[in-house]
Amino acid sequence: MNFEGLDPGLAEYAPAMHSALDPVLDAHLNPSLLQNVELDPEGVALEALPVQESVHIMEGVYSELHSVVAEVGVPVSVSHFDLHEEMLWVGSHGGHATSFFGPALERYSSFQVNGSDDIRQIQSLENGILFLTKNNLKYMARGGLIIFDYVLDESEDMHSLLLTDSSTLLVGGLQNHILEIDLNTVQETQKYAVETPGVTIMRQTNRFFFCGHTSGKVSLRDLRTFKVEHEFDAFSGSLSDFDVHGNLLAACGFSSRLTGLACDRFLKVYDLRMMRAITPLQVHVDPAFLRFIPTYTSRLAIISQSGQCQFCEPTGLANPADIFHVNPVGPLLMTFDVSASKQALAFGDSEGCVHLWTDSPEPSFNPYSRETEFALPCLVDSLPPLDWSQDLLPLSLIPVPLTTDTLLSDWPAANSAPAPRRAPPVDAEILRTMKKVGFIGYAPNPRTRLRNQIPYRLKESDSEFDSFSQVTESPIGREEEPHLHMVSKKYRKVTIKYSKLGLEDFDFKHYNKTLFAGLEPHIPNAYCNCMIQVLYFLEPVRCLIQNHLCQKEFCLACELGFLFHMLDLSRGDPCQGSNFLRAFRTIPEASALGLILADSDEASGKGNLARLIQRWNRFILTQLHQDMQELEVPQAYRGAGGSFCSSGDSVIGQLFSCEMENCSLCRCGSETVRASSTLLFTLSYPEDKTGKNCDFAQVLKRSICLEQNTQAWCDNCEKYQPTIQTRNIRHLPDILVINCEVNSLKEADFWRMQAEVAFKMAIKKHGGEISKNKEFALADWKELGSPEGMLMCSSIEELKNVWLPFSIRMKITKNKGLDVCNWTDGDEIQWGPARAEEEHGVSVYDLMATVVHILDSRTGGSLVAHIKVGETYHQRKEGVTHQQWYLFNDFLIEPIDKHEAVQFDMNWKVPAILYYVKRNLNSKYNLNIKNPIEASVLLAEASLARKQRKTHTTFIPLMLNEMPQVGDLVGLDAEFVTLNEEEAELRSDGTKSTIKPSQMSVARITCVRGQGPNEGIPFIDDYISTQEQVVDYLTQYSGIKPGDLDAKISSKHLTTLKSTYLKLRFLIDIGVKFVGHGLQKDFRVINLMVPKDQVLDTVYLFHMPRKRMISLRFLAWYFLDLKIQGETHDSIEDARTALQLYRKYLELSKNGTEPESFHKVLKGLYEKGRKMDWKVPEPEGQTSPKNAAVFSSVLAL
Repeated sequence: MNFEGLDPGLAEYAPAMHSALDPVLDAHLNPSLLQNVELDPEGVALEALPVQESVHIMEGVYSELHSVVAEVGVPVSVSHFDLHEEMLWVGSHGGHATSFFGPALERYSSFQVNGSDDIRQIQSLENGILFLTKNNLKYMARGGLIIFDYVLDESEDMHSLLLTDSSTLLVGGLQNHILEIDLNTVQETQKYAVETPGVTIMRQTNRFFFCGHTSGKVSLRDLRTFKVEHEFDAFSGSLSDFDVHGNLLAACGFSSRLTGLACDRFLKVYDLRMMRAITPLQVHVDPAFLRFIPTYTSRLAIISQSGQCQFCEPTGLANPADIFHVNPVGPLLMTFDVSASKQALAFGDSEGCVHLWTDSPEPSFNPYSRETEFALPCLVDSLPPLDWSQDLLPLSLIPVPLTTDTLLSDWPAANSAPAPRRAPPVDAEILRTMKKVGFIGYAPNPRTRLRNQIPYRLKESDSEFDSFSQVTESPIGREEEPHLHMVSKKYRKVTIKYSKLGLEDFDFKHYNKTLFAGLEPHIPNAYCNCMIQVLYFLEPVRCLIQNHLCQKEFCLACELGFLFHMLDLSRGDPCQGSNFLRAFRTIPEASALGLILADSDEASGKGNLARLIQRWNRFILTQLHQDMQELEVPQAYRGAGGSFCSSGDSVIGQLFSCEMENCSLCRCGSETVRASSTLLFTLSYPEDKTGKNCDFAQVLKRSICLEQNTQAWCDNCEKYQPTIQTRNIRHLPDILVINCEVNSLKEADFWRMQAEVAFKMAIKKHGGEISKNKEFALADWKELGSPEGMLMCSSIEELKNVWLPFSIRMKITKNKGLDVCNWTDGDEIQWGPARAEEEHGVSVYDLMATVVHILDSRTGGSLVAHIKVGETYHQRKEGVTHQQWYLFNDFLIEPIDKHEAVQFDMNWKVPAILYYVKRNLNSKYNLNIKNPIEASVLLAEASLARKQRKTHTTFIPLMLNEMPQVGDLVGLDAEFVTLNEEEAELRSDGTKSTIKPSQMSVARITCVRGQGPNEGIPFIDDYISTQEQVVDYLTQYSGIKPGDLDAKISSKHLTTLKSTYLKLRFLIDIGVKFVGHGLQKDFRVINLMVPKDQVLDTVYLFHMPRKRMISLRFLAWYFLDLKIQGETHDSIEDARTALQLYRKYLELSKNGTEPESFHKVLKGLYEKGRKMDWKVPEPEGQTSPKNAAVFSSVLAL
């Protein structure tokens, strides 16, 4: 019930009103109610108060049967009839719950639910009772034992709950959302946004959820999606109560008058079939509660606070003769409930009394109630005494009942988790004298302790060797440099170990147990992997980039969109940005800015990665902004960019751009003002070295509103003059990007000093005292970890090296100034939600990502990112809705604590880039992704080669009636050339170790029709033009000759990689199945992510477990009696052969229905291969099938 508009004196009710109640009766109490009642010193009734004299009940007419005192002087806040047993539950304003059994209202149980807040709603379940208070949901057994205690956020103000099924609960209140809680896991599973805040009453039918709001509205919501289907604006003031029965909804409430809120005597009635109001029902009481009591008709019971009750039909007229009076002990009725059988009504008043009205002398609360379990009598007196002084006395003299239930001594797993003792470190003398033979070490016994004796270490001293700074005890790690032990292992640079099979046997799952995709680091200029991940996890940026498509050959926005699509499809497998980095290397601005590293510099770590990634950050935002502004929408590449972009600016500009006002003031007094915009800010640190506290917000404000003295041209003086240049902000961006610019010891010392000052202030704030020394003694840590210190050691570790806030609050003042302050959860409670603040020009930004530079002199360092992954990404990948911080270190992805994202130990972990995102950002942008690739990409296109003639055509493009459909077969083969040779080293034992694999580039892609009258005829045979230097054309294996990829002299059908990539992407998106041999490598080099169910690879179809892979040449000779790949490889021949092999596989395995017979065929294949040494006999005179078949069919068509 909504208590707005009730007696003001009751709203100010405090428990102190009855804390010192004497045994003397209150003037408002009826003395007959307290006969034979003992009052304890606090004035609480100890027993229920049955009515002494017999009461005559007339059948069919409600009259009072019993009245009892639940808690003397404490108003009753809620009453509820148990739905499973014959019990009535009552909750008080003091947080106390009492239950009464049967119509005689015998007290069954009484216990405290909350020490300070009132009980606002009660709901009975099969195994217990749910109690809702302001910000707490407690599930207790009927006897008072706690089953679970779910604490909500302190800012919540809950008023209503609704049990939607046996295990799901909706909880609503004065905030703008409703929580869905799973009672089995006791976790919040969903948070539904509510457009009109203040849900105080909830009902449910088989069609809708009904939510009553404090504003006087009743909203009807969908049972599955919780979206608003309809809304009734019932009262102008506030809603008091409503109920639903059949097709009728009746509501009572308060209307706004000149003097304030007044109780409205017209009940609003709505027909749910037509969704409109019918004639209001005028009643003769001031309605505060109402319930449908459908026995023979749809009767309504309307109750006023003064105790008047009236029955009437919702579609008829109210009769004053149908009014009866409840005689409350207090001045007001506070609660009302109807039993499930409709035979009993319960009223609770403001003096703690409960009145039971029934329509029969022996009512039942439920149609079918189970038997109530009562406490057993004490059996202690009947047991024989035990003499504990006798050691041989059998304890079995006391009988123990045989039970299958959980015993009291069975502690929960959380309280009895095993804590194994950590293995002690090996003696340093043993490590010093150890000699290794293979992987086994031998050392003489130093005799420092007795045999098999290990000292017991206390928990406090475990911290000495528990941190990652512990010296490595393994003999293998003794040769590592000492600084590595300061760097946590997950932050170190990760490398891929290559074997004979390449990457096939490398276990990426060891480094990434999530479903998010990492990025491989072995590609040149892959230092930007962490920033690619940051951009991907910005939802508006991801959607915008994936909707973009243009005709530029090397467009970073297009290539980034293709890479984002791969990251979307991946289920934990790493991706590589080879095509994106290939386009990145061709852009002249990137080379001019020094963003393209030579292989030698990247391997040795000569480049300053922190400066490099900050320049890259500025470059990529500028480049994406320009690509979006230059976007043209041709017919073949029509995308969804128009839904994002305005005519004058790109969405990148809307997201990141910040309008600035630059003012130059000369000493002659002339002032020049010009407007500009920037996509990011660089931190400018103060020169003060006193070590005083300086908030991050102050440094950020100084960096945005920069003021500096410099020489500039003055038009008035007509010469260069010293000027004061100031910068003011006009408009706040949606995404605040900050380059930290920690490039020297000076900035690093500033961060370190501010983190130490913040740490000391945080310790003092929690009541701890710390020493003045830089290092803490063990006694200091013990003191801070003690109850007197008011701070646990785990939280102390979280406070170390932290200066960066998780949220900041920014506001442009009326005089064009800027206010910036750190923002915490406590500030949000004080100032109110950020959404309400935004209406007054205030924006709250939350930290979304931090990019850090890991200092490691052995490997040259690396870049990693901490990213707060939002709910939408978890929903797509994990199927859950929550937010979590993750560490992205190339292909290593690991969930981390949020404090780790802002902890910067300047000895090895230096901040480089910060991303702050405005709250509720996603709601401002269209996040729909429309695939911009259309079928027209498969149609005929012109070749880039100048000498290509039609007589040299090796393929026939698809006609409009040949467009592929879902499940169609397409034969695919690709040929490659080498851009960089493999880097390997020869070990001392003669084995070769691959340091860096060769860098391949796709040179030819062929797609062959897999069905139809033209089956086997290629429809794509593209040679890919490349601007990079080719080291090896691999002519023997690829068939590519020098000059085939040169547009000036090539006679082939030459296209760009982007053009062919779009064709393959369209085929993947349409759902075709690719048939080929070794497609995994082909797709990897092409840089495509293809779902596994769309790949039919003959390498694996004709393969037995733990056996070698068989070449296409041998399979074609064995199964098809074809001799292919004579002098060189030909992709048309290989693609067609793979299709024929797949047909043969279906024939031999009977479409996969007879695996045993096919297994015998494979055994014969491997036996023949071993005999032939897997070599095809040399032919006497070989004619390639393509010579006769392909060209004849092409010419015929």
